[in-house]
Amino acid sequence: VEEYCTDIVEAVMSILDPGQVPHPVIVTESGRSTVAYHSVLLFNVLDVEIFEEYDIPDKLYDDTPEQIKNLFDVHKTLSLKNIQECYNDALYYRDEIRDMFKHGTISLRQRSFSEKIFWNTIHQIAKEKAKMKNPPPDLEDIESAIADIYYCNFSVFQSIPDSWAIDQLFPIMPLHRLLELPKRNTVIADITCDCDGKIDHFIDLHDVRNTLPLHEIKNGDDYYLGVFLVGAYQETLGDLHNLFGDTNIVSVRINPDGHYDLVKEIRGDSVADVLSYVEYEPKDMLVRFREKAEEAVQNGLITASDRKEIMQAYDNGLRGYTYYER
Repeated sequence: VEEYCTDIVEAVMSILDPGQVPHPVIVTESGRSTVAYHSVLLFNVLDVEIFEEYDIPDKLYDDTPEQIKNLFDVHKTLSLKNIQECYNDALYYRDEIRDMFKHGTISLRQRSFSEKIFWNTIHQIAKEKAKMKNPPPDLEDIESAIADIYYCNFSVFQSIPDSWAIDQLFPIMPLHRLLELPKRNTVIADITCDCDGKIDHFIDLHDVRNTLPLHEIKNGDDYYLGVFLVGAYQETLGDLHNLFGDTNIVSVRINPDGHYDLVKEIRGDSVADVLSYVEYEPKDMLVRFREKAEEAVQNGLITASDRKEIMQAYDNGLRGYTYYER
């Protein structure tokens, strides 16, 4: 911030001094740089999709379509010397095979098999590229094509809308296992149904990278991430996209001795809260659902015990958090 202010003052001086114009009082609004630090978004990883290499045979059947044979040959002949050529050929034959499938000239099973060959080729290209000092420009971001997807318990549109709206980069990192080297290249997806609900651009040492190194999650262990510098209006700008509401909030005060106090805790929106925002009345919904459940009991579709259990689950759902909770 000090360097930024110095640059501004020097720029003004360089214009005014030659004309002997008095220096003005400079007023600036630097909201993000002054308030971004006070807030951090925390969420857990719910699931992981890993793109591993497939098991494919060493030989093909004689009646295999020619394009699939060609793609298979690309995979088998790939080396560091022809890596760019193989990448171009793999893309070409993959597209040819997809067109053949659209026109009904190959089967779904053949299409699936060709996709396995293609992605194994991409994996192999990524391995070979790692050996190169100056890889071709086309291959610079190839790791992102096979990156793991970490599905996380948040909404981009509610909690960090600037990431989607203006491509703002926020520091993101795990909150534990900090002494372990993260070995998985990942992108982050939220739990909305929107294809834009993802983060695939991250802060790097000198530039921007398309994947985030994270740890492998084993045995269903809890794994939490933090998104930092979100204090600049992200909560205010957040949107009810897919009806995911405000998150739980806790205010923390750090004491001089290093200990901390939880000053205030605010519960996030419940399902009932969010439904009321879009003109649904939760009490009326509960009454109508109870009537339906009672009618089902009278018609012998469920028992009275079932009705009690169903109503309890419905009521708990309305009172519950809009995000996943165990």
